[in-house]
Amino acid sequence: MTSDTDRLDLVDPNLRKAGGSADDLTGMRMIEALLFASSEPLSLEELTLRVPEGTDVLGLLDQLQALYAPRGVNLVKVAGKWCFRTAEDLAYLMHRNVEEQRKLSRAALETLAIIAYHQPVTRAEIEEIRGVSTSKGTLDVLLETTWIRMRGRRRTPGRPVTYGTTEQFLVHFGLENVRDLPGLEELKGAGLLDSAVPASFIVPTPNDEVTLTEDEDPLEDGSLFDEDAEETAGA
Repeated sequence: MTSDTDRLDLVDPNLRKAGGSADDLTGMRMIEALLFASSEPLSLEELTLRVPEGTDVLGLLDQLQALYAPRGVNLVKVAGKWCFRTAEDLAYLMHRNVEEQRKLSRAALETLAIIAYHQPVTRAEIEEIRGVSTSKGTLDVLLETTWIRMRGRRRTPGRPVTYGTTEQFLVHFGLENVRDLPGLEELKGAGLLDSAVPASFIVPTPNDEVTLTEDEDPLEDGSLFDEDAEETAGA
């Protein structure tokens, strides 16, 4: 029978060298099992509640992350939570085993980008930035993906709904927080922006704070009437 001491070397020889104990191994295996079995990323708090008191969860997560770094599955932190993901350089292997998902339209992608960078933002503000009208159907599609949500209502005539991104948005795109979205120079380097953009052009610093801003009111239950009429009332 394999003892905990033997497992310590089998799982990570460096753990013993670093002064790791059999208790550390037990805690690491528990965390590994919880993350492997969970269909959703788990927070530090959620993991701490499910392992023995006194376990250095954050330290063991760091060791697990290093342990899995060269493997086909990596331990990553997204939206402030932890989960296992296929290594980025092997993601292409998965494409053969999944159904092709419906692609978002250009209008939906542009709208999603505007919401991500400018949140909280209303439909009228999205249209002003895009320079064209945005159909309610486009916002409905994005709401169905669960990547965006209705945040509140702007304190302006018509009280239009404001939109922002969700935790599911961060998880899908592998972001720890929305501020990890690329800035101006990164967008240029990726070829997503013309290198000759005007000097006055800026990419706003994204902010997805859950707390409503000073010019937002909370949504009232049962009062989400048709936004087309809402926008007309505010015109």
